[in-house]
Amino acid sequence: MTNDSQQIVNKAWNFAHVLRDDGLSYMAYTEQITFLLFLKMADEQSKPPYNKKPVVPDNMNWQSLLKLDGEALELHYRKILEELGKKPGMLGEIFKKARQEIQNPSTLRRLIVDLIGAEQWSSMDADVKGDIYEGLLSKSAAESPKGAGQYFTPRDLIKAIVDCVQPTPDDTVCDPACGTGGFLLAAHDYVVRIPPTNARTFGQPPRTSNSTSSSTSKRCSK
Repeated sequence: MTNDSQQIVNKAWNFAHVLRDDGLSYMAYTEQITFLLFLKMADEQSKPPYNKKPVVPDNMNWQSLLKLDGEALELHYRKILEELGKKPGMLGEIFKKARQEIQNPSTLRRLIVDLIGAEQWSSMDADVKGDIYEGLLSKSAAESPKGAGQYFTPRDLIKAIVDCVQPTPDDTVCDPACGTGGFLLAAHDYVVRIPPTNARTFGQPPRTSNSTSSSTSKRCSK
């Protein structure tokens, strides 16, 4: 994780402790900042240099949150989550059954302005946002006896598995338990980093979908 990513994770985690004192669990906090982050990035995408068509109605977008404070902000955010959950298509799926869990309006305002609003998320690398999300999940899971395994696979383990499988541009990569997309990103990075001619160090012929398991086991055993 880069220093910039770590700083944002630490900043986000400090907010988590504040919200924990208000009775909000760490996992619920992660969910809440996910909703806010979507609204912020949707706003960024509608502006230069992206100039995309807005996906969130004007009366429920990020800018509408910035105009409010106190109880009016808390009520408006609650309405946003409820109304967006009723929208058709992907927008409705993202906010389906979303609930406003941050009861303190001043804390919500700080979260919007000081954490989410302070960054330009669309200009960050995908790995940065992934690092932040996984960092929060990892910290949250550390508070639970179940650990983090139910949410994502540690990066070092992902790298070891991908290095063992040695994917190539001819392969189709499937992760049926995709959470944060770690395996898919690692497979892509491996293909970009290692030329196809050097990808198979043990001389196996190009794989078909039916031979993936056997060729993988051969490479791992060696």
